Amino acid sequence: MATRARVRAPELVGRGGWLNTGGKEITLADLRGSIVILDFWTFCCINCLHVLDELRELEARHRDTVVIVGVHSPKFVHEAEHASVVDAVERYGVAHPVLDDPDLATWNQYAVRAWPTLVVIDPQGYVVAQHAGEGHAHAIGKLVEELEAEHTAKGTLRRGDGPYVPPEPEPADLRFPGKAILLPGGNLLVSDSTRHALVELAADGETVVRRIGTGERGLADGTADTARFSEPQGLALLPDGRTVIVADTVNHALRAVDLASGAVTTPAGTGRQWMHGAPVSGPAGDVALSSPWDVAWFDDRVWIAMAGTHQLWTYDPAAGTVGVAAGTTNEGLVDGPAAQAWFAQPSGLAAAGDRLWLADSETSALRYVTKNADGDGDGDGDGDADGDGEKGGYRVRTAVGTGLFDFGHRDGDADQALLQHPLGVTVLPDGSVAVCDTYNHALRRYDPVTGQVSTLATDLREPSDAVVVDGDVVVVESARHRLTRLRLPQEAVRVESAAHRTRRPVTDVAPGRLRLDVVFSAPAGQKLDQRYGPSTRLLVGATPPELLVAGDGKGTDLFRDLEVNPEVTEGVLHVSAMAASCDDDPDNEYPACHVHQQDWGVPVRITGGGTSHLPLVLAGLDPTDHPRDPG
Repeated sequence: MATRARVRAPELVGRGGWLNTGGKEITLADLRGSIVILDFWTFCCINCLHVLDELRELEARHRDTVVIVGVHSPKFVHEAEHASVVDAVERYGVAHPVLDDPDLATWNQYAVRAWPTLVVIDPQGYVVAQHAGEGHAHAIGKLVEELEAEHTAKGTLRRGDGPYVPPEPEPADLRFPGKAILLPGGNLLVSDSTRHALVELAADGETVVRRIGTGERGLADGTADTARFSEPQGLALLPDGRTVIVADTVNHALRAVDLASGAVTTPAGTGRQWMHGAPVSGPAGDVALSSPWDVAWFDDRVWIAMAGTHQLWTYDPAAGTVGVAAGTTNEGLVDGPAAQAWFAQPSGLAAAGDRLWLADSETSALRYVTKNADGDGDGDGDGDADGDGEKGGYRVRTAVGTGLFDFGHRDGDADQALLQHPLGVTVLPDGSVAVCDTYNHALRRYDPVTGQVSTLATDLREPSDAVVVDGDVVVVESARHRLTRLRLPQEAVRVESAAHRTRRPVTDVAPGRLRLDVVFSAPAGQKLDQRYGPSTRLLVGATPPELLVAGDGKGTDLFRDLEVNPEVTEGVLHVSAMAASCDDDPDNEYPACHVHQQDWGVPVRITGGGTSHLPLVLAGLDPTDHPRDPG
């Protein structure tokens, strides 16, 4: 058997420099003897935030042998600003060194193609695995144990403290607040996200009345002094006027706060993240959720911006149930009947009349949900939105925004206007909608009557929510750790327009036949689970839909022949792949099984000189392996 060539890990370089190292520059030579895990992430990406949480346990369990290095690789222009990366590292509790790589230099050296991607480097400096997507902590944990044993025997493993140096904490009443609501008595309730608590402020927006939660990360019900949250975000006051529902984002749960006593309970969610194949409806306490980011009362129930699955769910307090209301889990911008709509990390909700407005952050879009007179949202009078014979439903429409890869700051007609990763929406007294245009540091306004977008205010540091109070707008300036009160101006501020495309590389593909290969290799010690039929799934779509003449839809093979339309010049291929693997132990009657899931949005440009083969890696492969075209 031929000896496989080993690949030396490229050096870590980034113009932005290093964070969490006490000012020291780190090289791979400094890390020799440790097992290094590179986490290629960007702070807008919910899947990247999931991976940060997945790695916490592994980081703690192998602290003396493993060094995790975050390589921040931006998508949006705002994410390339060094100060924004500094904020994000604190905001999300990143407790390891981070390389700020605004030019994607290290990303390109490691041939990374997707957020997030994890690369494992052994103690001698060789790349031994690469995993795209989330859900790989278990496999990487087993690989780390194997590397520890191998390099202990070889004498090449060095144990000891890593290069992480925690930053000094900043004193403040709020630290990266997320969302806010107006309480019946005139006070404001704010989610103090990085401090894992809720803060009630007096009407001045500054004086602290009380804190709810210990301030320590966790999931615990109890009194205001004993309850625990984990990066809470959205808040919604129920019609009873005394109960607030909290989107407890990293706990994957909804919490309920009794305003009179401050007592906290958990009416929905299991505390575990929803994964493909898990129930999507049922008793609220038995169904897993996935990074709920905001909540709003609409059409007699609580609507949930489920950022982690790119969907909208609902919670019915009276029935004690939850379920999917809109979205397929595919990431993108597709309007239509709710069951067929695509979202991309919905992060802000606001209800007014017959519309539920939402900030769809990854598509930089303002969208809304309606229920039409015929009861199903499609306007055809049959009451059946998706053609399955069942009555009821909603419809999704887009007011501003074009898709995953276009963003900027441009006012004017809604079909030409641009936003940049908005996180909050607020309905103003005149029926127009204020958008917290987070990565543009601005408050924008959309007028549904005129179809015009304007700018109300600029120089707001990462605004994430806003509340109307006595004719003013109180904005949550998340990165300034405060609430800011603004007068509603009669005329909008005019700003110079800017438009951008994502930094993610575009793939040139040839028109006609395009072979798509999703390359999957089960982690060491596992095999594909074929006991009950095919253990793989592939879903392919496109924006615009006419990009593909053939090949879209579902299937069980991890390869597909696509037909690319020569009359379309560019677009995005949406690919979702899943594979199930189980421990390969013939003596174990009940082996542990694992689901590997990854979604890609692949921007493509149609050109005669483009490729006719598109390989995508679902799970870890040896970097010297090459995908095989099965056709």
